[in-house]
Amino acid sequence: MTTQVKPSPRERLLEAAATLTYRDGVGIGIEALCKAAGVSKRSMYQLFESKDELLAASLEERASAFIAGLLPAVDDDRSPRERILHVFEQVERQAGAPEFRGCRYLAVQIELKDQSHPASQVAHRIKENLTAFFRTEAEKGGARDPDLLARQLSLVFDGASARAGIQADNLIGLIAPTVATLLDAAGVR
Repeated sequence: MTTQVKPSPRERLLEAAATLTYRDGVGIGIEALCKAAGVSKRSMYQLFESKDELLAASLEERASAFIAGLLPAVDDDRSPRERILHVFEQVERQAGAPEFRGCRYLAVQIELKDQSHPASQVAHRIKENLTAFFRTEAEKGGARDPDLLARQLSLVFDGASARAGIQADNLIGLIAPTVATLLDAAGVR
């Protein structure tokens, strides 16, 4: 017989924040978050100083899964070109899910507007890490201007995620050729 361990109030709040803010946006109220988590407001404020801190912690907790769902493994032996294309294959695959709402980190930055907000800072760091991955792979692949290519790839990533997230476009057959064109123009092998 297995015993099911009930998630702690903190874990339930982090899960509720991740789920509700991804689906409904960062304007979701404390009442709704606490109700979804089955936690009192008093308990929430004992665990987190503010909703802002809860949101930042929730984004931080999801970061490793976000990266693992996009980036190839460190010991992956594919070429830099194939490693970059892998990221966009993952975006295309994820965008096909009915619950896909785009990149949660981009959405937070757009919604909050305040770059000093704790959640904006987490989102900014995660997005910078993705750009750094692109830059490193571009350098390894022999790109003429790795920094420019990394910025271009980030632009395509964000644009594709946003357009698929609002269901304005289907990424199948669109994103891979777009990225391949950028990689060809930059001379990435």
